[in-house]
Amino acid sequence: MRRLDQLLSSLGYCSRREAAAAVKAGRVRIGAVVAKRPDEKVDPRLVTLDGEVLEAPDGLLAVLHKPAGCVCTHSEGEGPTIYALLPPRWLNRNPPVTSVGRLDKETSGLLLITDIGSIVHEHTSPRAAVEKVYEVELDGDLRPPLVEIFASGRIMLRGEEKPCLPARLEITGPRTARLTITEGRYHQVRRMFASQGLHVERLHRTRCGGFTLDGLQPGEWRMVGAGE
Repeated sequence: MRRLDQLLSSLGYCSRREAAAAVKAGRVRIGAVVAKRPDEKVDPRLVTLDGEVLEAPDGLLAVLHKPAGCVCTHSEGEGPTIYALLPPRWLNRNPPVTSVGRLDKETSGLLLITDIGSIVHEHTSPRAAVEKVYEVELDGDLRPPLVEIFASGRIMLRGEEKPCLPARLEITGPRTARLTITEGRYHQVRRMFASQGLHVERLHRTRCGGFTLDGLQPGEWRMVGAGE
């Protein structure tokens, strides 16, 4: 049970003062009953505002297809941000929505967007070993021995003391590959290929754990269904 005005404010609909005004105007219902007081304790799943059920009252989780050229920060000084692609009300939620991990500016593909702290932890903790799958285009030809090198768990990244965990490399063309990793080091995919003398020309993430883009076009998002 949550206090009604705090609930509407935390979900980004309005301030607590505006919530009180909405209650006074008869715009808020708990089930079939018009709400009487903004400090009333309510079940969030029973509340409607202007006839609409509240969006993700128990926490928001969405999949976003990040376009290349967008950054995963709230600062607009670095270029267009992923948050400009999302509904403005999401940015007023408390706790705020955030991306689960990051993709660099020129990398496209799957990002999880959520305000659920446990999901952020589950997908970013080194112990979680969540699989992340990338489609990679390179500036040079891929040699078959690279498959074993990536799987060896011996690739060292410049400036780091521990080797990367074993990764699964599938060569899909002369200069294209699919790479599956379970870590999230800074620019890891680009640096892994750089350690083998290859420059990544294009990088696209297609999967994170059990989540996929499922036909989303760049810039599009979808709420995660209960089955996922």
